[in-house]
Amino acid sequence: MSLVNVSTTSTWLQTHSIYNHNKPKSSPKLLHKLKQNPLSLLFFPTPIHTQSSSLSVSSILTKESQHLHSSSPTFNFKSYILQKANSVNDALNAAVILQNPAKIHESMRYSLLAGGKRVRPVLCIAACELVGGHQTTAMPAACAVEMIHTMSLMHDDLPCMDNDDLRRGKPTNHKVYGEDVAVLAGDALLAFAFEHMAIATKGVPSERIVRAIVELAKSIGAEGLVAGQVVDICSEGISSVGVEHLEFIHVHKTAALLEGSVVLGAILGGGSDEEVEKLRKFARCIGLLFQVVDDILDVTKSSQELGKTAGKDLVADKTTYPKLIGIEESREFAEKLNKEAQDQLVGFDPEKALPLISLANYIAYRDN
Repeated sequence: MSLVNVSTTSTWLQTHSIYNHNKPKSSPKLLHKLKQNPLSLLFFPTPIHTQSSSLSVSSILTKESQHLHSSSPTFNFKSYILQKANSVNDALNAAVILQNPAKIHESMRYSLLAGGKRVRPVLCIAACELVGGHQTTAMPAACAVEMIHTMSLMHDDLPCMDNDDLRRGKPTNHKVYGEDVAVLAGDALLAFAFEHMAIATKGVPSERIVRAIVELAKSIGAEGLVAGQVVDICSEGISSVGVEHLEFIHVHKTAALLEGSVVLGAILGGGSDEEVEKLRKFARCIGLLFQVVDDILDVTKSSQELGKTAGKDLVADKTTYPKLIGIEESREFAEKLNKEAQDQLVGFDPEKALPLISLANYIAYRDN
């Protein structure tokens, strides 16, 4: 993928496969493999700041939306997400205990247990269950992705990055523990995520665990989350940023860890290669969907509603989907990504797919 300028949004939408319904839906060419890192996007002279996104359980449970209700009378999304999130919270609390050195563990727990909808770990568990696995099988991996997600938020909030004071409605980690401890606590969470996943995963062949660990590492490294972060950092102030460039950033910065979460669950649950790849495409679509919606919310909601600083992208003059194609076309883009994601679930057990369908709809229609 090369850096391009797009003269009109409609032309771009018509010429790319995710929107071109004459092409097979099974091979969306816009959703690039994580290992395809265009060097032309990785080297720009001006450093900038970037941000990741966070979630909170309470808003799911208090929000009434027609999009969150399943057509099945036997499935209650609110009950499902509450039960899974509580299980994840219990597992995280048990995994990262308060011990010496006390300050580093307090800092780790402060951000890790600060709330959040736990979308990434729930996706991991739901994918595992979809292919025939069990929650207990996926839980260590689910905790690992939440530890890594929390680390990314802690580091993004630092003065050298976003310089943010608020996260999940609370003071950011460095505001409470200092920049030095916040950096080290994030590092500790990153390291412990892999240790916990390797040691605590039970009843799974070792080759599956190794495969899952490699998948997770790639999703957050220089071929995944870090790639998206650095291209985002290097892109501020560049007027020629186009839609493909923006998509590269978000497929890596936001979608990569969501993709990793789903793929880990599918691998550990014993999914076939075909099932894993269908779920990979599902996750990549909802990962990009998450960022499109996040861009829209940043310019349409208040800081109080979001639980973090609103309007930061506008102040930083960052390229976002609303800025590039407008709010209404961004919303249309989100709708198409949601449909593309749910198309990947055709062929799975419909009842077992309901959690992933509902989570995709939640991401599409959330308001914070």
